[in-house]
Amino acid sequence: MTPEDFKAWRKHMSLSQRAAAEALGVALPTLQAWERGAAFATGKPVEIDRRTALACAALAAGLGEWANDAEKAH
Repeated sequence: MTPEDFKAWRKHMSLSQRAAAEALGVALPTLQAWERGAAFATGKPVEIDRRTALACAALAAGLGEWANDAEKAH
């Protein structure tokens, strides 16, 4: 997932940066670095890992956190 893809996902979801960070369980500066494609402090490129890309896809599909049906019954 590129920074451009990530930003397009956030806008498609109509999420602010803060809301997107909360939905993904990351700090706001992390999310901002992903959108910029570089770390604030060093300017080095940052990678949006596969897990984050999959989490974005899951949220876009309307899925929440995983819960096993058997666990819900207890």
